[in-house]
Amino acid sequence: MPRNPARPDPQQAREQLRELRRDLANGSVEIGDAVRRMRHISGLTQPDFARHRGISVQALRQIESGKANPTVATLNNIAEIFGLKTGFVPIPSEADA
Repeated sequence: MPRNPARPDPQQAREQLRELRRDLANGSVEIGDAVRRMRHISGLTQPDFARHRGISVQALRQIESGKANPTVATLNNIAEIFGLKTGFVPIPSEADA
């Protein structure tokens, strides 16, 4: 996925959000990747997305790279505009496969 993809049209954005929600529900996406995908759905650069969500660019970069330990409040702040909130997701076991 390109670093700063073009803003998706509304239909593409809805489909990308559906895919993200599916991946979150089945636990197949890490937090950093989920946040990056949310930003790409919005079509914003890291500086613009960080400013829009009220966090620093450095914090956003660390979250997206998986090097941060963000608070639940920060994650909820990022996710709320996508109709999401931080929660527990069951870890699939071998028995589930």
